[in-house]
Amino acid sequence: MIGRSLDLKKNPFRPRDDDEDVLEAEVSYLSAIGALLYLAQCTRPDISFAVNLLARHSSAPTQRHWTGIKTIFRYLKGTIDMGLFYPYRESRNDVLVGFADAGYLSDPHKGHSQSGYVFTMGNTAISWRSTKQTLVATSSNHAEIIALHEVVRECIWLRSIIGHIRSTCGLRSATDEPTSIYEDNAACIEQMKQGFIKGDNTKHIAPKYFYNQQQQSLLKIQVNQVRSENNVADLFTKSLPKFTFEKHVKSIGSNSVLRVFRPHESQRNINKVLGSSFSMITRLKMLLNNVVKKVIKVDLVNSLHALGESLEIKWSN
Repeated sequence: MIGRSLDLKKNPFRPRDDDEDVLEAEVSYLSAIGALLYLAQCTRPDISFAVNLLARHSSAPTQRHWTGIKTIFRYLKGTIDMGLFYPYRESRNDVLVGFADAGYLSDPHKGHSQSGYVFTMGNTAISWRSTKQTLVATSSNHAEIIALHEVVRECIWLRSIIGHIRSTCGLRSATDEPTSIYEDNAACIEQMKQGFIKGDNTKHIAPKYFYNQQQQSLLKIQVNQVRSENNVADLFTKSLPKFTFEKHVKSIGSNSVLRVFRPHESQRNINKVLGSSFSMITRLKMLLNNVVKKVIKVDLVNSLHALGESLEIKWSN
């Protein structure tokens, strides 16, 4: 969705240059970031990485960064009916599955890498994150270990929440088996098997990051290797080609509401299932009125009106 140049001077998401002006106060950059973060954290994980990139420059945004904001809004305009869907199945055996990845030197200007993970249940995302690492990783393996530490902590918390809900409802525990976490770094997986190794290549890595190995020995998690092209956590750590991006978006359960339902299903059932999607569209309309420039705003509001009419929803002017 957002491409990045390997040339640091051509990177549109680099920090502000000395000869560039900061955006004026009339440009609602912070409001736009807040609106996009709301969507990225609730129903649109596909924009998490791009929003995280642009949120780093909130203190001194430039016209380049504002162009990136408008690019995301144009993408949202074309996918306004997309969201996460959790289909009902009478016989289902949903298990918690995690994917972890790290983007080495995603911030080449300061030497920081990117951590990203996503957990799915029933092939739909229930927890995800894309964030810049606070430590400077010395290698791609080091960055992957830091990212895996974050995903394991989230996994332990999700297991406890799921176990509490199922026990309260009188259901069979779903956390008896270790939770599978898929990682594409072979060296990281090997270190998970052997534990902390004090050698020339790993002596600088803090032992706390091998908390992951302890959880695997306790049969809480099981780290497995996956091919890079099948690791959906790439969606949260790096820019991807269009085909790969759309493939991963579909893999985490993001679908268009107009594609999920068959043509013969009644409009009443569609409106009933929409639920939170309707409130999301309404909130997005309100945010866009204060964020996007007038020319773009007219097109977006018109598209929202058209979507509302197609779903038999009455908009209040």
